[in-house]
Amino acid sequence: MVALSQGTWVIVADGEKALFMENITDAEDPNLVVVSVEEADMPAAQPSDRAGRRNDGGPNQKSALNDASWKTHAKSLFVQELATLLNRKGLKGAYKRLVLVASPHVLGLLRRRLHSEVLAKVVAEVDKTLTNHPLHKVERVLISKLARPA
Repeated sequence: MVALSQGTWVIVADGEKALFMENITDAEDPNLVVVSVEEADMPAAQPSDRAGRRNDGGPNQKSALNDASWKTHAKSLFVQELATLLNRKGLKGAYKRLVLVASPHVLGLLRRRLHSEVLAKVVAEVDKTLTNHPLHKVERVLISKLARPA
């Protein structure tokens, strides 16, 4: 298993939270250490009793968002912010190798927003939501998913 060599960054994300971790040991027995945690600034409910609003293309044109659309939009914005952060750090050389762990939907959103140089650093993707799991379980899932031959 080459994907989790020492120094590899592992990003475990969903639409509301992202864990930035680094493997500080070798690929045989990974030891992930949380470097930082990013969380969306999303209130539990809409801030008012009326539907959310978003700007349309034209001047002074707005559309209402129902509750589900509002939450989906907020999650999409969080993933966009996450991609911007990964791009900034990746282009500055903060990491050489990257493993992305997220739901298929979040992976797709991230892929579309990552810079080509950053995408070239992605050595593996795992389509699972593990943001609220303990680190030892994340390590086990990564070992089992990444140990399989492609």
